[in-house]
Amino acid sequence: MENTQDIEKLAIDTVRILSADAVQKANSGHPGTAMALAPMGHVLWSKFLNYNPKNPDWANRDRFILSAGHACILQYSFLYLTGYDLSLDDIKQFRQLNSKTAGHPEYGLAPGVDVTTGPLGQGFANGVGFAIAQKHLAARYNKPGFDLFNYNIYAITSDGDMMEGVTSEAASLAGHLQLGNLIYLYDDNHISIEGSTDIAFNEDVSARFRAYGWQVQEVSDVNDTHALELALINAKSETQKPSLIRVRSLIAYGSPNKSGTAGSHGSPLGADEIKLVKKFFGFDPEKSFNVPDEVVKYYNEKGAKGEGKEEKWNQLFADYKAKYPELAAEYETAFKGELPAGWADKLPVFKATDPKMATRQASGKVLNAIAATVPNLIGGAADLSPSTETNLKEYDSFTSENRAGRNFHFGIREHAMGSAMNGMSLTKGVIPFGATFLMFSEYMRPPIRLAAIMKISPIFVYTHDSIGLGEDGTTHQPVEQLASLRSIPNLTVIRPADANETAHAWRVAVEKKGGPTVLVFTRQGLPILDQDKYGKASDLEKGAYILSEASKNPDLILIATGSEVALIMDAQIKLEAEGISTRVVSFPSWELFEKQDAAYKEKVFPKAYRKRLAVEMASPMGWHKYTTDEGDMLGMTTFGESAPAEDLYKHFGFTIDNVVARAKALL
Repeated sequence: MENTQDIEKLAIDTVRILSADAVQKANSGHPGTAMALAPMGHVLWSKFLNYNPKNPDWANRDRFILSAGHACILQYSFLYLTGYDLSLDDIKQFRQLNSKTAGHPEYGLAPGVDVTTGPLGQGFANGVGFAIAQKHLAARYNKPGFDLFNYNIYAITSDGDMMEGVTSEAASLAGHLQLGNLIYLYDDNHISIEGSTDIAFNEDVSARFRAYGWQVQEVSDVNDTHALELALINAKSETQKPSLIRVRSLIAYGSPNKSGTAGSHGSPLGADEIKLVKKFFGFDPEKSFNVPDEVVKYYNEKGAKGEGKEEKWNQLFADYKAKYPELAAEYETAFKGELPAGWADKLPVFKATDPKMATRQASGKVLNAIAATVPNLIGGAADLSPSTETNLKEYDSFTSENRAGRNFHFGIREHAMGSAMNGMSLTKGVIPFGATFLMFSEYMRPPIRLAAIMKISPIFVYTHDSIGLGEDGTTHQPVEQLASLRSIPNLTVIRPADANETAHAWRVAVEKKGGPTVLVFTRQGLPILDQDKYGKASDLEKGAYILSEASKNPDLILIATGSEVALIMDAQIKLEAEGISTRVVSFPSWELFEKQDAAYKEKVFPKAYRKRLAVEMASPMGWHKYTTDEGDMLGMTTFGESAPAEDLYKHFGFTIDNVVARAKALL
């Protein structure tokens, strides 16, 4: 027993010093939290987490989230020591250019990092999405004797996480859904960058989480690893409630002059202080990155156990596949990120003779047409499914009693919805969508940006996309949102012009890999464009296409997205009647267009034809790239007004006569 205690103490202290050394070498980082939480990390990686360093993507591994992403050197240290493809040299390159060990954990960079965290509260809320996805996979695929998906989601959270509003949204949702597979460790160290947390934060966090419906336990000292183990055992046994374990720690434990102070939170300890830390723990103060062989051996042996766990699971899945071949094949297809053969054949085709239809309504018809063929497409809305038309009518709701449901009720929690969608999207086998009004994308900016950074593919659905929503007025009419969303790297924004473009927008979004998609739909009805007479809606995949060609070489090119395409089609008729040869380009997605080759771009926008007018009921920012110096843009340069849509179109100049006048002014 004494030998076990000795090696565990040496292992924990090694992680403390390794963390301090890495931050010191980088001359940047947050050493104090990692030093304090080494015992917590030790208990997790050596005794509780199910993982296989040889296959970080093992489907039934436990997920680990470092919501306190500033303490990432703690996670990197354990990934290195337990045998992931991360070396001591990688630790030495902490926070350096092209290193695997970035300044906050980044998915796809360091093996074993399940989600990119850093902005506080995000990891906490991502975990709720991970938990939802696990419950859903288990409900769909687990069978008696085949407990394929029974993993838990562990997270380390901080005082900063607890202060962020997204945490409250996500915790409330998790408690309501009784996500008992969530096990969160809260590092209650009372320190933030400005000093003691009591200058801004003195609420009873435990009482708050009990009110949310969580199981709450408290451990008075993070160094009491036995108490940590007991709390984690209790958390695992509580399957009806998510668990929060509140753990008191001393930041920068072992540092004689900086422990318990803000000075150890966001900056290196300093060379002299690190020597004192090493003396405190019995290490040679003159040696850096000193990792004893017995510590490497100890943690490597812990990590190696994961290979056997995965082998056992693989055999279970093989037996499952023999008994349930169709379900197994369905899951394997989804896990690989592939789609069922012929799924796109289910996309509806709308006729030009059909009545006007809002693209949000068309979107709902598309979703319901493909739902049966794409069983891993799941999602919902932030209390707006009747307005966003995102309800899957043949399917139940996901609830605490029914985990197989495919309709999600996120409540009026847009921020948590977006973050949860990221956790769902990071679970292979799930394609999540979430909906609200375009205006409220503002509440979701952090998870949209993080999805783009992680190169994952949730589908963000936004309706009520312009002043066309009418009487709700300035607070609900988006103006600057399209421009700001388009400015996010690796995000694909699609604003279709009619029902058929909407069907192909969904096709592109469902097939999309390597980044998220934003689908933008109207509240108001739009005419359905005649595909026999004009361009094919399937060309939406190219971002922009010639919808209606000019009678001869064009004098003018009219460009629009969404509902404004119908407007410029009407303007084209009037211009052509007056002898002005006019091409109409539907331009649903800038990002898709930019991926086309130069020849296609020249075909749509010939350099010789520089008289161009873009029309969009949104900020003109960015349109100059496509209108050229001889063109113009009819957009919104103020906020909207509260009035019926038709009155607003006249007031802001989105009329046939004004488009024609602006076009003529160019000539």
